[in-house]
Amino acid sequence: MTIVVGYSADPFGRAALEHGIAEAKLRGGSLCVVNSTAGDAYVDARFAQPTEVHDVEERLANCGVEFELTQPVGVDAADELLKQMERDDAELLVIGIRDRNPVGKLLLGSVAQQLLLECPKPVLAVKPDEG
Repeated sequence: MTIVVGYSADPFGRAALEHGIAEAKLRGGSLCVVNSTAGDAYVDARFAQPTEVHDVEERLANCGVEFELTQPVGVDAADELLKQMERDDAELLVIGIRDRNPVGKLLLGSVAQQLLLECPKPVLAVKPDEG
């Protein structure tokens, strides 16, 4: 069984990664970590750059769980995560969520909301620890 993690290069993505690792260990499964961008990696602050990718790979290599890390470019983040959740072995999707004001939700939409509503399997939505 596989835990799919929606990773972003920020505290929300790191929280999702840590919770995904914990779930994979608890369930005896593996991880599929997805860090995607719809456009140019240099303008998407949530797309992990080489230094952060190295740190994530190092964290995953030391956690004792089998993993794969993908960085698709030119894709919609929600669509890519939903595609990964179609895998037969995908059991749980872990995402980081952030507070957004009503205007932000109206103008920008919400990847997290789309995933929560459309994912056919369980979704664990997490926030970074306070402080």
